[in-house]
Amino acid sequence: MENYKGLNQCILNKYMILDTKGKVQANYIWIDGSGKTLRSKTKTLDYEPETPDQLPIWNFDGSSTGQATGDNSDVYLHPVAIFSDPFRGKKHKLVFCETYTFDHKPTESNKRKSCKSTMESVQDSHPWFGLEQEYSLFDRDGQPLGWPKGGYPAPQGPYYCAVGTGKAFGREVMEAHYRACLYAGVKIAGENAEGEASQWEFQIGPCEGIEMGDHLWIARYLLERVAEDFGIVVTLDPKPIRGDYWYGAACHANFSTLEMRKEGGIKKVYEAIELLSKNHKHHIRCYDPAGGKDDERRLTGHHETSTIQQFSHGVANRCCSIRVPRHCDEVGYGYLEDRRPPSDCDPYVVTEALVRTVILNEIVNE
Repeated sequence: MENYKGLNQCILNKYMILDTKGKVQANYIWIDGSGKTLRSKTKTLDYEPETPDQLPIWNFDGSSTGQATGDNSDVYLHPVAIFSDPFRGKKHKLVFCETYTFDHKPTESNKRKSCKSTMESVQDSHPWFGLEQEYSLFDRDGQPLGWPKGGYPAPQGPYYCAVGTGKAFGREVMEAHYRACLYAGVKIAGENAEGEASQWEFQIGPCEGIEMGDHLWIARYLLERVAEDFGIVVTLDPKPIRGDYWYGAACHANFSTLEMRKEGGIKKVYEAIELLSKNHKHHIRCYDPAGGKDDERRLTGHHETSTIQQFSHGVANRCCSIRVPRHCDEVGYGYLEDRRPPSDCDPYVVTEALVRTVILNEIVNE
């Protein structure tokens, strides 16, 4: 199978270097009805677009993506962000899109529109975000990459930021993804191997406002597309290996406002934490696409997590809901880290919830 795939890649490369005679391939990407999965289709253009508004609105069959019925199936694609295409190269583009129903209303999975409106209302606060996306790699047979077939690897410990055979599995996927993000123009800040064998993390940010969700979603698309080339499966399941012995996967959210980043801003950091404590149940429900049911498997109070039922915070404490980094506490300004979002969260929902609670002071009684 690997030799066959390698041969196909060599054949494909012969065609990918062909001149497109001035035509540009624009790969439209969107979130489907699951709110978790990305889809894409390509349009040929006679010009190289530089901004989203230079791209035409398009459509797709929403009955095949859980976003429409077969008797009224057209769903509109509105381009909102544009990136360089690392797979086709040259002038070709990746186009991230919002989805709209036949009567021009946001689809249920379109969380971007509401997020953008909220971000525009607080732009004077300059909310910054940095999201840490954890993910796990599996073989085609459903087994974690590099794990003994039908068994388990050595206990957790040697895998975090690891180097070496038997400790780091899937580095080729990570390296290819990192470079693809840089080429595309995605604001990727770094990467590292995580605590569980075959688990990795990349960081996106700092991004201001709506940009955070755009860049993380495109980074997720690039990860899936890169892994496809290697014949490896990516999962964002917050607890890919059941049981309380193995780590889960998160998407920790680093957040600050302009006031937090100024000298003496640590006071504003703790004011934000107080507001977040009052909205704990609401954030848990928002962060998890399953309303808290999936993240309940991860937030057990073990493996550097807090319990899902109780809100907690601490300096340099990775076993709580909100961590204040040690250096921020020492210098007296900076940011907070919300450790509750699961790996499969929608970044638009997470960032909007943080802004609504901390900046707009919206407390939801549940």
